[in-house]
Amino acid sequence: MSAGHLRSLLITIPAAMGTTAVMITIAVVSSVFTRSARWQQWMYRKWAAMVLGIVGARVRVSGVERLDPAANYVVVSNHLSLMDTPVLLGGLPVPFKFLAKRELLKVPFIGWYLSRAGHLTVDRASIRSSLTSMNECARLIRERRLSVLIFPEGTRGLGELQPFKDGAAYLAIQAGVPVAPVAIRGTERLLPAKSSYFRAADVELVIGDPVSVEGLTLKDRGALTADLERRVRALLQPQGAGTAQCAQSSRV
Repeated sequence: MSAGHLRSLLITIPAAMGTTAVMITIAVVSSVFTRSARWQQWMYRKWAAMVLGIVGARVRVSGVERLDPAANYVVVSNHLSLMDTPVLLGGLPVPFKFLAKRELLKVPFIGWYLSRAGHLTVDRASIRSSLTSMNECARLIRERRLSVLIFPEGTRGLGELQPFKDGAAYLAIQAGVPVAPVAIRGTERLLPAKSSYFRAADVELVIGDPVSVEGLTLKDRGALTADLERRVRALLQPQGAGTAQCAQSSRV
């Protein structure tokens, strides 16, 4: 076992897990007294900065100016590592909720936080229950002007972008809000999938141009999904190549 691996097991992982447990506990307890969105945003940004510092992530964010802090979006991102979450929490200029599977509500700490912080959940027990919960999420996004984050691959990729599922497109069309494609590069080196060995690494979060859903119906969700996948794939290319491609249009 290398010195780096040993340090990760004995220092980095316990420090990151301890920080996460403490911050979630504070967030859950404080939510009893206040559910201020500003306080919650400060909490998760603080947690993200602390964890990323512990694991040695050097994060650079580009394209922040493409998102309006006063607007709400369905945010779609590729998914490489468990460390994608703090990168997005710390780097996106708009506060957002997670769209999580409802089973996570039963997990200690994580489930409590998801519930108290007002994150959205989907019941995947059946197609009918899934559609019902997705429609309810769309209503909440529209009425409460929420932004929500979705990983449309459905699982962590092993270095390659996986085909997108159409849930994000369905949600955006039903809610009537634009979709913000973003791409993460480097977290697969920071903490590879199926690994517990942290390695210091450079990470980049690239934000693309929002995609309007005005005039689209649910029949268009397949085309919208394909367009979002193309945009995220372009953003994953070396800087300059993907950005130009994604700037061509704001519609499907």
